[in-house]
Amino acid sequence: MAVGARDYIDKLLVEKYAKEQVDNHNTTESKYSADEVFEVMNNASCNAINYFKLSQRLAIACYAVNAKAANYRRIQPVAQPQPAM
Repeated sequence: MAVGARDYIDKLLVEKYAKEQVDNHNTTESKYSADEVFEVMNNASCNAINYFKLSQRLAIACYAVNAKAANYRRIQPVAQPQPAM
């Protein structure tokens, strides 16, 4: 993952917050336990997997509906000339 401004808005945000400083080096404990973080990460990954699976099934269903709704024309075969005898 690259760090830096990608467009004009990002550039403005970088300029705005470049000089901001946070003074919390005395805080040694996190608000959230590692288990809570991993649980949230697990839930997010499960949601992403389910979204992917559902989108795959939706694509298959849409393909099937479109294939059923398609109107195919029957093309008459071209008559082959009879060889002269």
